[in-house]
Amino acid sequence: MKKWAYRFGGGTAEGSVADVALLGGKGANLAEMASLGLPVPPGLTIPADACSWYFENGRCLPEDLKAQVLEGIAAMEVETGRSFGGSAKPLLLSIRSGARASMPGMMDTVLNLGLNDETVQALGHDASDARFAWDSYRRFIQMYGDVVMGIDHEVFEEILEDEKARHGHDYDTDLSAVQWQHVVALYKKMIEEEFGETFPQDPHVQLWGAIAAVFASWMNPRAATYRMLHRIPEAWGTAVNVQAMVFGNHGSSSATGVAFTRNPSTGEKALYGEFLVNAQGEDVVAGIRTPQSLTEEGRQASGSEKPSMEKLMPETFREFVAICERLETHYCDMQDVEFTVERGKLWMLQTRSGKRTTRAAMKIAVDMVAEGLIGEEEAVARIEPSSLDQLLHPTIDPRVERTVIGSGLPASPGAAVGEIVFTPEEAVAAEAGGRKVILVRVETSPEDIHGMHAAEAILTTRGGMTSHAAVVARGMGIPCVVGAGTMRVDLRNEQLICPGGIVLKKGDIITVDGSSGHVLKGAIAMVQPELSGDFARLMDWADKARRMRVRTNADTPQDARAGRSFGAEGIGLCRTEHMFFEGDRIHVMREMILAEDEAGRRAALVKLLPMQRSDFVELFSIMHGLPVTIRLLDPPLHEFLPKSDEEIDEVARGMDMEPGLLRRRVEALHEFNPMLGHRGCRLAISYPEIAEMQARAIFEAAVEAGRETGEPVTLEILVPLVALRAELDYVKACIDGVAAEVVRETGVEIAYLAGTMIELPRAALRAHVIAETAEFFSFGTNDLTQTTFGISRDDAASFIPTYQRKGIIDQDPFVSLDFDGVGELIRLASDRGRQTRPDLKLGICGEHGGDPASITFCEDAGLDYVSCSPFRVPIARLAAAQAAIAGRRAK
Repeated sequence: MKKWAYRFGGGTAEGSVADVALLGGKGANLAEMASLGLPVPPGLTIPADACSWYFENGRCLPEDLKAQVLEGIAAMEVETGRSFGGSAKPLLLSIRSGARASMPGMMDTVLNLGLNDETVQALGHDASDARFAWDSYRRFIQMYGDVVMGIDHEVFEEILEDEKARHGHDYDTDLSAVQWQHVVALYKKMIEEEFGETFPQDPHVQLWGAIAAVFASWMNPRAATYRMLHRIPEAWGTAVNVQAMVFGNHGSSSATGVAFTRNPSTGEKALYGEFLVNAQGEDVVAGIRTPQSLTEEGRQASGSEKPSMEKLMPETFREFVAICERLETHYCDMQDVEFTVERGKLWMLQTRSGKRTTRAAMKIAVDMVAEGLIGEEEAVARIEPSSLDQLLHPTIDPRVERTVIGSGLPASPGAAVGEIVFTPEEAVAAEAGGRKVILVRVETSPEDIHGMHAAEAILTTRGGMTSHAAVVARGMGIPCVVGAGTMRVDLRNEQLICPGGIVLKKGDIITVDGSSGHVLKGAIAMVQPELSGDFARLMDWADKARRMRVRTNADTPQDARAGRSFGAEGIGLCRTEHMFFEGDRIHVMREMILAEDEAGRRAALVKLLPMQRSDFVELFSIMHGLPVTIRLLDPPLHEFLPKSDEEIDEVARGMDMEPGLLRRRVEALHEFNPMLGHRGCRLAISYPEIAEMQARAIFEAAVEAGRETGEPVTLEILVPLVALRAELDYVKACIDGVAAEVVRETGVEIAYLAGTMIELPRAALRAHVIAETAEFFSFGTNDLTQTTFGISRDDAASFIPTYQRKGIIDQDPFVSLDFDGVGELIRLASDRGRQTRPDLKLGICGEHGGDPASITFCEDAGLDYVSCSPFRVPIARLAAAQAAIAGRRAK
């Protein structure tokens, strides 16, 4: 019989942290903590494959699952001395999701399950606290009504706010037992009116409804968006954890909180977190009440007058610190824990590796190496390569004047400038229009995920450092300030009201500094961060661990300098056509294209030669001692020509040419499918004088740069869009002929390799033949993906997201390499090419060269290097190291 329930509690568990794929992160870690003998409320985990069964079977639960869950609940009853649905000492349950990968707030939770009109009385009698019982009941109705019955939680909030206002209360905790009882009656009445049926009183009906709803939340829009952003496979599903409730809302000796064993923003080795007295866990993460600091140091730093847990509950705090230290040592990583104190008794509800900023992740990894907890390769393996983008974000220039209009808690570092928007929908629309925005909210919720991703930064007026906005922003690497309580959001009038009478409207520009917690008026100047210290140390370890080299794609001296400053080991792709668009060069280029004959073209090329040569000299000088791969002219010639009638008239005047003649020439060069037309090596064959000019500029520049730097240039010339060996033979003969001429003229020997881009399926299939001429292959994965799929990269965005939503593909093949199709062609070409030429150098230079998943493929395929844009070089260095480490561990 299939096992649908894995129990934990009482010092034992039917699972461990190794079972994360089966039990999800939360379930596996609950089992691990229980096995360690930590105080964990007993419970059971329904495995993630039950989620797949649920969706594959018409959103129904397996029948044999129910019996196993009830057996697990019976075990909980024995351990707790309570009875599920009983009229005395009732057992209440929490029903929580728990995916393999952490997805904070994306799926649903139901707490206090098992309460009804009878058990609420029993709970109040057992606790000698009727107010606590009725508060718990209203919480349950609100959560169950929202999660299971689909009633907007705002409807419940409106009722509650009206009741607080009627009684003159500011906080939920001010309501008495009788007043909560009235709120419960109003909730139930509203449900009957809105839903057409009474709130379910049978605890078993509640149980199956809640479990099904948590499974269903795996497919809700916010969870789907989060999975897409973080590349979490839909097929994983979520586990469900059914656990005995413990109560942080049980009076002044009870509390609930969230903590990190180290500071998730800075990486400092100090307990960091918040708690609320007389509250349940959802109150902390939802940002409904401003929480209190765990430590005295934290309280003083925040300027709060509310007592810390260290001061308020000293014995419980010491026990908690000891458990945190044990967990961190056991997992050898910074932990994010949730806990509840019920009448002075500490309970651990969750532990997981905590989300952190990249800078904090680096510090923690480097510090843990120094502490002897982990080794250098483990430190390298722990940093998410794509997250290095966070370190490249600008910060506010300390020298400039600034007008602080508000401040809050510095939840996620970095600074950003943008227009104020108040809804996630406005943020998405603005991003689509190319505008940078700051999403300003009272507090964020999981439903805001799409707008948060579209924004440059997030500002909330409520919430703490562990609120939804803070956790998600840190995970995304965008600046965030939370709990800016001196500012007020007026949604009705679309205004942000700041201290001192300053009122800002939607569209006004502000700067958010997530490092200091300041909100500034207007656009403030920024400075780039220095990549030193922990970053430099970790990258040194990465460079020691990796096998593949990392180059940069660079068409300009600025790109080359940036790439080299980030650790690039050469230029893997210089697209020479980009050099022709600068300044007056476009006019000379147009003159060459529009010439009526070869003589006219050569006359224009004579003018272009010194321009190209000077560019190459500078690139070679910047990269002296490192390889430089220069691609000959690739795009269709019409790209350099004017498009509209106005542009044609303007260019014709500049060239002293009759507009009608120019228009006819432009029309003659028009192609129906230019990306598969007269471009690449086809241009060099049709107009060899172009390739000759470029080759001469390259070789003369190599001679000049070699003289200036005292080092010979490591030169590679790349012929694009080759499908036939004969094409490469023709162009290479042209290149070799020019090289011989320059050697005769200068008396300097020039070493170079001539290779080709593999960007057509035919080239991959015939690689063993092409390698007879080519001395290296550079896989142009952008075009290879286009020609393999038959998809235009420029048009793919109109339907690829639909394919992803419908599960037809997992990833956009232009973002992350298609391993099965395009990847198979790369492997085939590599193997066949090296059969002919064993020392054949192999690399990729498409956008995939900066994608960590694609880099892992390149390591597995035995490529020699990847090349990417300058600002992705650190990402590629780290990803290449991780791929090499993973390969060694797998052997």
